[in-house]
Amino acid sequence: MTSPDQQPVTAAPGVYESLAEVGNGALGERMGIEMLEASATLVRARMPVTGNTQPFGLLHGGASAVLAEQVGSYAAQIHAGPGRHAVGIELNISHHKAVRDGHVEATAIAVQLGSTTATYVISIADEQGNQVASARLTCLLRDNR
Repeated sequence: MTSPDQQPVTAAPGVYESLAEVGNGALGERMGIEMLEASATLVRARMPVTGNTQPFGLLHGGASAVLAEQVGSYAAQIHAGPGRHAVGIELNISHHKAVRDGHVEATAIAVQLGSTTATYVISIADEQGNQVASARLTCLLRDNR
C-alpha cells in the first residue's frame, strides 16, 4: 500500500510497523482503494470512480459505503492493536453529490475510542473538495481467537 508518490504509508508508531500488517483486503484492492495516511484517530484514503460506477456512469453508492467502511475499519484496527481485530457493526451513509470521474477521497475521524468499540465519522469528497457523502461507522473490538 503506497501513497500516490509511492512512499510507504506507516501506521501509528509502536502499534504496527506499516499498514501492510493491517492489510487492504480483497475488496479494497479490487476497488482500487489507496491508503494515504493512517492513525487510530484519522485515516485518509482515495478510490477511483472508474470501475466503481452504477449503470448510469455515476459513482455507485455501495462503492462509497465500502470506502467509508474501509477507512473507519483501518482506524479501528490500528486502535485495537495487534492481537485484536475490528469488526464493523453499524454503518450509515448519506449521499450528497454525484461523481462521474476522477477520484474520491475519504477521511475518517475518531469520535469515540473505547476498549470494546470505536466510532468514526467519515467524509467523502471529490477532487474539487465537494462533499460527496458522509457516514458514521462503529466497530466492535475483539481479541483474536
